[in-house]
Amino acid sequence: MAPAPDGTLAYRRAADYIAVALIFLRDNVLLREPLHPEHLKPRLLGHWGSCPGITMTYAALDTLVRERGTDVLLVTGTGHGAPANHANLWLEGTHAHYDPALARTEQGLTELARRYCAPDGFPSHLSPALPGTLHEGGELGYALATAFGAAFDAPGRLVACIVGDGEAETGPTAAAWHSVKHLDPVTGGAVLPILHLNGAKICSPTLFATMSDAELTDLFRGYGWDPVIVDMAAAPESERLTDAVLDAEAAITDLQRRAGSGEEVERPRWPMIVLRSLKGQGAPAEVGGRRIEGTFHSHQVPLPQVHDDPEEFAALEAWLRSYRPEELFDADGRPVAEVLRVCPSGERCIGRQPAGDGGQLRRPLDLPPVEPYAVEVKGGPGSATASPNEVLGKWLEEVFRRTEPTRDFRIVSPDELASNRLDGVLEATGRGYTWPVETYAEHLSPDGRVLEVLSEHNCQGWLQGYLLTGRHGIFPTYEAFASIVDSMLNQYAKWLKMAAEVPWRSPVSSLTYLLTSEGWRQEHNGYSHQGPGFINNLLTKRSSVTGVYLPPDANTLLVTMDQLLRDTGRINAVVSGKHPAAQWLSLAEARRHCAAGASVWRWASTYDGEDPELVLACAGGIPTVETLAAAELLAHDVPDVRIRVVNVVDLCVLAPPGRHPHGMPDEEFQELFGEHTPVLFDFHGYPSAVHHLLHSRPAPDRFQVRGYVEEGTTTTPYDLLADNGVSRHDLVIAALGLLRGRSGAAGDLAARYARHRDRLRAELRRTGEDPAEITEWRWGAGTGGPG
Repeated sequence: MAPAPDGTLAYRRAADYIAVALIFLRDNVLLREPLHPEHLKPRLLGHWGSCPGITMTYAALDTLVRERGTDVLLVTGTGHGAPANHANLWLEGTHAHYDPALARTEQGLTELARRYCAPDGFPSHLSPALPGTLHEGGELGYALATAFGAAFDAPGRLVACIVGDGEAETGPTAAAWHSVKHLDPVTGGAVLPILHLNGAKICSPTLFATMSDAELTDLFRGYGWDPVIVDMAAAPESERLTDAVLDAEAAITDLQRRAGSGEEVERPRWPMIVLRSLKGQGAPAEVGGRRIEGTFHSHQVPLPQVHDDPEEFAALEAWLRSYRPEELFDADGRPVAEVLRVCPSGERCIGRQPAGDGGQLRRPLDLPPVEPYAVEVKGGPGSATASPNEVLGKWLEEVFRRTEPTRDFRIVSPDELASNRLDGVLEATGRGYTWPVETYAEHLSPDGRVLEVLSEHNCQGWLQGYLLTGRHGIFPTYEAFASIVDSMLNQYAKWLKMAAEVPWRSPVSSLTYLLTSEGWRQEHNGYSHQGPGFINNLLTKRSSVTGVYLPPDANTLLVTMDQLLRDTGRINAVVSGKHPAAQWLSLAEARRHCAAGASVWRWASTYDGEDPELVLACAGGIPTVETLAAAELLAHDVPDVRIRVVNVVDLCVLAPPGRHPHGMPDEEFQELFGEHTPVLFDFHGYPSAVHHLLHSRPAPDRFQVRGYVEEGTTTTPYDLLADNGVSRHDLVIAALGLLRGRSGAAGDLAARYARHRDRLRAELRRTGEDPAEITEWRWGAGTGGPG
């Protein structure tokens, strides 16, 4: 193998030098004078270990872009390798393009060094502030899934994904290798994974780096890849990696050409690269009797005592000077022509890839009107029955039809589309899968835009990559298992919050979770399926990027989803039911209700809801039914009590306006809930979520919130409600307790309801099913009281 051209080696030296300088220096960044302690940063942060491998890969991709004009988007998953990314972005001029203060001069490099790991500067990892970036790196193992999301429906785009060998130990990465089976070579782009094996994570060897070449080849061929192993540790100055990248791109182009010409490419094996390199290559070999280069000691800051240890300080200066910066930068600190020759020009730079700022590519969805899909409620509230999800599925079917020309909408789901009664969309598109299936299967198609896989991590990563590159989509999942991606949600919420603060970034489509198979109707699946905690986690995130919606029927669900598929820059959770249920509002009423976020349901209140002595509030489909049933019971048994029923569809209106952008102004809040009126609130999830939102509202103690309190088993729907104290009868008992001063008979009536509830529970244990009094209840049809 011939040695690399001098230009490539000079470029890599320059990038590695800059990466070291960013970690250690705040002044004298080009070593114009001898190094002194005052040139060092007072606090040293950053990760050096993966930087040389990132730069090797960047230089190889630059050659690909320069020689073949390939459209390359880079996803960097390797640890906190941000110094290398910064160095490459600075050398190619991308940093200066977005911020002239980071010009390719000594002054610009000094500014970059001072900002790196400084207050209000760049963090130690990748962030939205870095151009061309849509993944923070080293996070939880979902770089590869994100890369696939960026490649779906993007023909001509090559997404290169550097996967760290520590990151590769995670479950999300293990699942993501299978994504290749969902990538259509005709309608999609391609993903080129580069598994970077540098031997160590923070303080121990990585699993993959200890595997032999034969074991690695067998493993990845088993996944469905065509791996090639490139050992740059043995020949760090060779062109092996560049050759491998060029060969991989040629193989990808050939595969896509054959598939596009109509050839049946069975079990397509996409190329991937396994890159072996030394950990922290270029760092001092040994200092103070401790090996550094090639060991985990180079993972973060290789010389951590440089401020106090003369030997480490001398080693740092020798290390920096080993790159010969005087050969790489001119008198003004500009990279010399030999270095710049490696970089693509202008818009072809990897850091300026348009998909790296996907909001600029985003176009509004061509959404169909919801009117043809709305449920008619001609006989008044509760007179019609429908499955909200089935209704939504028919509307989404048309969304798929309308977006077929643009292919910019997808659904990702953990094999639950049919279970959640959203499979109407399969009349318009298939389940995307490219490998042959020998057994009977329905609706599989290589170009299908529904992605189903039993990996919530894949679904999350795919959708993030898809949205961040300018497209649209939703993530339906069983409510109890959405929490599998809690940590991914946490990081994405932080990403969106920071992205909104970057002036040049354009907002991307909001990520919407459709939480269905909700816990209150998982009585047959048991305790493990009864968990609404995803809402709580979402509410801990920055209010500017979060929303929670609990539409009580199909029409409010249609209106909500129509709104959220137009939304940008947020993470929204929508809780919807799949079972046939009573429909309460006409489409016009649903629009008004959703626009307000919460409103008085006067038809369910006594005395038209005016001047209430008690407010019965609810949020969620099942709590709405139980609250309405309780309101009907109270109206029958204590008809002279003034009761107002309030339904909340946008949960975040409960927060004060200063704490959430959807927060209802205080005067409107008081119009709904009164100023001193007791409120009995039946909530879909954990009561703590509502208390969290009500904090700082006037007199929050008057709200008694009922919800899921972690009681569950395999039982009947009514029994599960009663077990958590939110059945209609429990609500009546609680309401009578709040009204005890109003009526002397309230205590006796409450005791009667308690005995009635207990008789129902005893009966359902004998029969195994809920009594007709519960299952056949209809608004206005009868009281269902204790008799």
